[in-house]
Amino acid sequence: MSDTVLYDYWRSSASYRLRIALNMLAETFRSVPVDLLAKAHRSQEHLQRNPQGLVPVLEIDGHIFTQSLAIIEYLDETRGGAFLPGDPVGRQRVRALSYIIAIEIHPVCNLNVTGHVLSLTGGGDEARIAWMQKFIGEGLAAFEKSLDLPSTGRFCHGDRPTMADICLVPQVYNARRWNVDLTGYPRLLAIADCCAELKSFANAHPDKVAR
Repeated sequence: MSDTVLYDYWRSSASYRLRIALNMLAETFRSVPVDLLAKAHRSQEHLQRNPQGLVPVLEIDGHIFTQSLAIIEYLDETRGGAFLPGDPVGRQRVRALSYIIAIEIHPVCNLNVTGHVLSLTGGGDEARIAWMQKFIGEGLAAFEKSLDLPSTGRFCHGDRPTMADICLVPQVYNARRWNVDLTGYPRLLAIADCCAELKSFANAHPDKVAR
């Protein structure tokens, strides 16, 4: 049994990112589901792992790590995943693309945030869908424009997947889940399709994860 343990939720974007990264490294890990809908992330057991009550949490190398991008960079530094380019300008670009999704889109579309907003406004399912479509759509529009540089290749930066692609694919999955109109984003969709052909991405898909 692997000493590496991933506490995740099948539909969590951040967990999805980490599954991709671990697969790309061929890192064997044991997945422990944390049911967000059942509030398992608010249990005392999970709060001891992560005081924020979030997923994913990764136990690896004798440590407990939180925050998906910080974990991905740790894996890159300790296992040579090449999730970030070797040059400073390239690393900045990949981080910036990753942050559009992980820092700008994801937080406002988090279950806790949307649930709280709807509780304050009395909104229902239609309001939730409209909220998701607005913020995911606007964020991906910015992402699409940010791809309009020569450094974009088959993937977000060059011709091999980086942390930016690891962030993009789960967000496209969420966009489709919320019926976001993606017709204006041909470049990022083409990149997501390239990623889908890779086993490391395909095997991390929520449909492949125990619930």
